[in-house]
Amino acid sequence: MSLAKVSELITARREEYLDMLFTLLRQKSISAQNVGIAETAEMLKEMMEDIGIKTRLIPTAGNPVIYGEIIKDPEAFTLLLYGHYDVQPQDPLEEWLSPPFEPTIRDGKIFCRGVGDNKGQLMAQVLAIKTYLDAFGSLPINIKMVFEGEEEKGSVNLPDFVSENKELLKADLVYTSDGPMHESGAPFVLLGVRGMLYVELNCKITNSDNHSGNKGNIVPNPVWKIFDLLQTMRDENGHILIKGFYDNIRKPTDFELELIKKLPFDREQVAKQLGYPDLDMDGETYYRKLCLEPTFNIAGLHSGYGGEGSKTIIPAKAMLKMDIRLVVDQDPEDIYQKFCEHVKRVAPDIEVSHLGSMKPSRTSADLPVVKVVTEAVREAYAVEPILQPSLGGSLPDYVWTKILGLPSVVVPYANFDEANHSPNENMEIEKFFSGIKCTCHVINKLAERF
Repeated sequence: MSLAKVSELITARREEYLDMLFTLLRQKSISAQNVGIAETAEMLKEMMEDIGIKTRLIPTAGNPVIYGEIIKDPEAFTLLLYGHYDVQPQDPLEEWLSPPFEPTIRDGKIFCRGVGDNKGQLMAQVLAIKTYLDAFGSLPINIKMVFEGEEEKGSVNLPDFVSENKELLKADLVYTSDGPMHESGAPFVLLGVRGMLYVELNCKITNSDNHSGNKGNIVPNPVWKIFDLLQTMRDENGHILIKGFYDNIRKPTDFELELIKKLPFDREQVAKQLGYPDLDMDGETYYRKLCLEPTFNIAGLHSGYGGEGSKTIIPAKAMLKMDIRLVVDQDPEDIYQKFCEHVKRVAPDIEVSHLGSMKPSRTSADLPVVKVVTEAVREAYAVEPILQPSLGGSLPDYVWTKILGLPSVVVPYANFDEANHSPNENMEIEKFFSGIKCTCHVINKLAERF
């Protein structure tokens, strides 16, 4: 089938498709605050049903999953599309240049909370199905869709949902559009994600703050106690000293290392985009650290006085939050136990809390289906896509690769500077329409080859 009809329809329907996207964007769906979740799920369900997708809401222990399908032939190739309809809170509100839940176009971009992460990319998938159906009358493969409402909370109920619905979710490939494209503007084909462990450390010394002169050298400072603990966990070169931390990391294949070497890298451009002019590394080091190595990040530290002027106190307590990115085949629960054992041995008076986790995942770059998707993306964008072994961030990709045992690829449709999770989140208008076209190309190419 010629995909020229697809391009013609997308061009003719630009305003219609933007209106549908804007309707979804205006509906708040903040999972962290349980704002608008049920309303958004029902709205998206109705949109999908209007297109001709058989859709239902499936309850979970948390927010409902929207499941949709068009089954051409039970024996045909089945593509499962994943996305999420929940978004981050809009804070800090004062930094938005336009209302966070009113889609606003400036400089060729749509500014709105959730437009890049993930409603714009999700709607590109949904509208690709509509476009393909209207262009050709039917789909050449089976399509299943899973859109969850808790990704921004760590997808806490998605593993159980997938485990309980293995037969329903049977497929040949999982395809996700989330995250930003490469900083060069080239499309990505990502074959995995890093996992994550989120922990909190709490140290309480006294019931209230003390005078730093009258009680200085007498009452211990909880911030120093946490600092002293951290010094035993990581050396000056960034190597993590927790016993067994690196034990289960899967060695990258020669092919994956070759992919890393070929990835484009402009140090000055990346430094500018990061706002970090002192960036000093070559491309191979940059991507190895981003894709193939774990992190040990301090996300927040709260203690004592942080207001204007001075206040001479010894804080009563200190709290530190950490997100630890993990690579294949590190297990977040195993790392958490090792983390706790280290704290218990070195600083037993510091309390550790488990705030969340997500397992890492990886799909082999050698699979034929990966090569077919890469070819489809190349044709859709008329640009050579960047094949990367892993995304630096975390998505619940492991539910597909580990629980269902399926290959899974992530092809982001949003621009590199989408500012997801930040004020003034945005998506380039043309990236939205290119995403619709790309999904159509993927469907068509999979039908040709399988």
